Amino acid sequence: MNFRTKIARATLNAIVIVSIAMGSPFLLSSEALADGVTANEAKGIGISGQWRGSRGLVTKGADGKVVFLYGEIQPSVVCSPLQVCDIELEAGEAVRDVLVGDTVRWKIEPATSGADGGQAVHLIVKPSEPGIVTSMVVTTSRRTYHIQLKSHQAQYMARVGFEYPEDVSAKLADINARMEASTIPGAGVPAEQLQFGYSISGRAGWRPSRVYSDGIKTYIQFPRSISGQDAPVLFVISGGQNRIVNYRMKNDMMIVDYHVDKAVLVSGVGWKQEKVTIRRGRR
Repeated sequence: MNFRTKIARATLNAIVIVSIAMGSPFLLSSEALADGVTANEAKGIGISGQWRGSRGLVTKGADGKVVFLYGEIQPSVVCSPLQVCDIELEAGEAVRDVLVGDTVRWKIEPATSGADGGQAVHLIVKPSEPGIVTSMVVTTSRRTYHIQLKSHQAQYMARVGFEYPEDVSAKLADINARMEASTIPGAGVPAEQLQFGYSISGRAGWRPSRVYSDGIKTYIQFPRSISGQDAPVLFVISGGQNRIVNYRMKNDMMIVDYHVDKAVLVSGVGWKQEKVTIRRGRR
């Protein structure tokens, strides 16, 4: 046994021990892989195996679609002879190449659905016999899919699709925005009509978290910690001069009876003075 083989065996044994300790679903066989496998190759095989064998999020979509979160794991799609598996890609996604490990016993046929400009590509998968496994790589205009294909005598997934992380993030952002808009205090107009285009500059412990206007009044929201302490004084700047306008505090909200273009909030005196400037329009 040469030195390289000894190192490979030691590395593989270590990976097996760590995999067992971590409960990994994929364990390397050191005896099967030691000959001719370097330490880095063994490490790469272990990483790939853990990704391929890990348990990810699988959910139910519309019409019984099996939905995988793209990129989390390698999806394993189960098909059956004399049946078809429909793997649906994202609408508007153009397929570049479809590469299959076993092109003899697996047939892949493309199909489309939807109107022009937003069509979705479907990959129709058909195995010729049960008990066979292969892998498929699909490259598109947006991403690359790595999919494992398995065949079973009777069981199969009729429809398969994907949820994309960027779509999930966009949906969460939309939900958060709607929740925030629905809980905006003080304004007497629908949230979608409020003007949030204000910039806030300056440092202060009470620095406002947001400013918005309904076109008549301006609402300056402070951190909750401002409750119970003296609020800063507001000066509205108009025509190059400071104007004192009517305003009042309601909990952590300063309600100004004026549609502010520019204003200054001031607290303290001398070197302890803190000042924050508010301007309508992003800087």
